[in-house]
Amino acid sequence: MTSPLRIGVAGLGTVGGGLLRLLRQNEESLAARCGRPLQVVAVSARDRSKARGLDLSGLRWIDDARALAADPEVDLVVELIGGSEGVAREVVETALRRGVPVVTANKALVAHHGPALARMAEEAGAALAFEAAVAGGIPIIKTLREGLAGNSVKRVAGILNGTCNYILSTMRQTGREFADVLGEAQRLGYAEADPAFDVDGVDAAHKLALLAAIAFGRQVDFAAVHVEGIRAISATDIAYAEELGYRIKLLGIAERQEGGISQRVHPCMIPAAAPLAHVDGVFNAVEVEGDFVGRLTLEGRGAGAEPTASAVAADIVDIARDLRVPTFGLPVAGLAPAATRPMDSHVGCYYLRLMVVDRPGVIADVAAALRDQDISLEAMIQRGRDPGEAVPVVLTTHETREAQMRRALARIGELESCLEPPQVIRIETL
Repeated sequence: MTSPLRIGVAGLGTVGGGLLRLLRQNEESLAARCGRPLQVVAVSARDRSKARGLDLSGLRWIDDARALAADPEVDLVVELIGGSEGVAREVVETALRRGVPVVTANKALVAHHGPALARMAEEAGAALAFEAAVAGGIPIIKTLREGLAGNSVKRVAGILNGTCNYILSTMRQTGREFADVLGEAQRLGYAEADPAFDVDGVDAAHKLALLAAIAFGRQVDFAAVHVEGIRAISATDIAYAEELGYRIKLLGIAERQEGGISQRVHPCMIPAAAPLAHVDGVFNAVEVEGDFVGRLTLEGRGAGAEPTASAVAADIVDIARDLRVPTFGLPVAGLAPAATRPMDSHVGCYYLRLMVVDRPGVIADVAAALRDQDISLEAMIQRGRDPGEAVPVVLTTHETREAQMRRALARIGELESCLEPPQVIRIETL
């Protein structure tokens, strides 16, 4: 065997600890696969005194992660700090400037600065790998970039955030409301104390922007992703979805369409028989449709120490084997401009839930607002009578354009009989 690959790990949180355990537990098999030992020689974290349950003896502790990235005795830097700016970005840039390969699990960093970092890597002849940034242990980056390199990808869609999937799954199984289940997810460690990044869809949008760039050979364009979260989803909506034969999931969807790429993250009603409808709890799943391979579905644990460490280790092994693949599947100069289809051009079916005063003429007013935008109704659910009181009315539509639906919703929201903003969820046939 040749000399060891000397690894520096910046960040010793959940994933960093998992990586150290993986590299130690599978030391012999990894060395055999790489043709050389993988040796962690230096680590860095904010709090040296924190109890981590890890044996750090024999490792050099470097207080400043940027100094770790500049250390001449480190051959590969693993960045597990997180965040799109600050120390995490400086660590990656420091390593790449000196031609040292980088493995990161930092989806925000790559979503915001991926092309610039990839260009730095190319100029320095170093690798920048980020399998762990999307869908935890699911090897979706390698699948798109290498396994499906012979295909023209038409569509990528998936459950990309385990926190949201846990909340929606639990709401469906228990009938409880969002706030109650979110609190439980926080107690169990599935959601952060500040859950906005997850439940408002930002985390999934970062991941979708990366998948779209690789799938379609385009520049990363996070700003073009339409993003909605799950805060407005109620137990009532989930119950109606079940009655209509659907389940509600937060999906990230990127599609190649005439005029550009559509990128969107939002709650969807999907058929109860669809494979993604049965992915529950904190699991993730991604569907890819290629012109020759057809449709593939990959499912697995989307976060946590072990699956994410598995993805980090896969990138380390590729670098140890000297396998060279451009960061986004193509050299940066070959990535096409990110031509984007605006959300207003989306065409699909819709679920609407209205809370209205039960009195004559209300449904006629709602129907008129939809009619004036050429929106055709498929079904309506209204049960019982409670004259003068608030009652829910549920409507589903045939296919229509997003811009038309928004205009109709604005008019419906102005009706005196409509007591709260209409709830709208897009229906995806998948």
